[in-house]
Amino acid sequence: MQGETNKVLILTVGQTIEPLEFSLTEHAPLSGVVFVASQSSYPVAGELLRRYGDHFRHYTLLLNDHEDLNEAYRKGIEALQKALEWDGRPILADISGGTKTMVAGLTLALSGKGVTFSYVGGSQRDSQGRVVSGSERMRYLEDPTYRYGLREWEGFRRAWNGADFRAAQDFLSELLARPLTPSEERFYTHLRGVAEGMLDWDLFHHKAAWQKLEEHLEPALAVAEAWGHGAKVRVLQELKEAKGRLRNILDNENRPTFALLADLLANAERRARRGRYDDALARLYRAIEMASEADIFERTEVQLKDEKTFVGKYEQHLVWAQRYRQAVGLREVLEVAAGFDSSLGERETLSQRLLADYTGNGSLGGLLAQRNKSILAHGHQPVKEEDYQKLWDYLRNLGLEAAPAWPAF
Repeated sequence: MQGETNKVLILTVGQTIEPLEFSLTEHAPLSGVVFVASQSSYPVAGELLRRYGDHFRHYTLLLNDHEDLNEAYRKGIEALQKALEWDGRPILADISGGTKTMVAGLTLALSGKGVTFSYVGGSQRDSQGRVVSGSERMRYLEDPTYRYGLREWEGFRRAWNGADFRAAQDFLSELLARPLTPSEERFYTHLRGVAEGMLDWDLFHHKAAWQKLEEHLEPALAVAEAWGHGAKVRVLQELKEAKGRLRNILDNENRPTFALLADLLANAERRARRGRYDDALARLYRAIEMASEADIFERTEVQLKDEKTFVGKYEQHLVWAQRYRQAVGLREVLEVAAGFDSSLGERETLSQRLLADYTGNGSLGGLLAQRNKSILAHGHQPVKEEDYQKLWDYLRNLGLEAAPAWPAF
């Protein structure tokens, strides 16, 4: 078979040659063997090469200190790299020989990497606990990281912490494809629902996010608490608290509130953390307009784009709604917002400060000129991290803050 012809064996070498010989012959035919030996067991590796070296390509890694776990781990990584360089399919690791430290380091290095482990045991042992020649038996060992889904969980954790909720759902689907206990299946099913809700939230689908978190967050938290898994409980409990901010946005749906603005700024931060500065800067640009809208709405309950909100004493200022609808571009929007505030007799409002910084000697005009050169605006240049950071610092100096970051595993 094609898979067998490229079989590569990683072999820990101890002082006893018989189980290593048995492993080589049992795993044959081999495309290559990577020997991991100590200074004292190197002669054993040499003897194995003298007897069998003509049958496969080989490479030997020597440990300076066979009791150093860190060195054993590093040699395990090197051995895997060599096996991959040889395009090993499959890659096996026999841990019959070597010191306990060598075996522990190699196992740590190769676990969760798709390597099949083996060990030469026996039905009979001598007075020193060594397998009696002729009684050897090959044992294949299950990688515990596979049984417990550690690779998939680590992938999920990294995806979640990077706000890549589609990938997070994919890793949870892989976990759910494994044999699970009823409580594990319940937890991962609901956690996948939570991840779906977080994706909706990240895409500003606030109502869909709320519905999914309402359905899945409490059941997932209940299982995590029953298990006593502190990290899972912490994340889900903090997310339960964060739902309050989502509820605040929904209670003011289609209204320009500071809660919605904080959510937008947090969204920009998530894009920036992933290096997507063009996306992040585009959100900050929208945040400037929303900041002026939110400041006016929170003070007056007037939405400049909605004539129906000009009630009571604000009805006489209805002309500003028409002007706002006719405004083109951020500068004209700020002019209308600042003009509305001036008509109310207000001074030094957020809209007025933004307009002054945009049109006068302030820094906002220069910051936005850099944005206008970006590919997502009107230019042909990518946005640099410093471009994003300067505009974000400017907004923060105005007293604007992002919503708290979502909890991480």
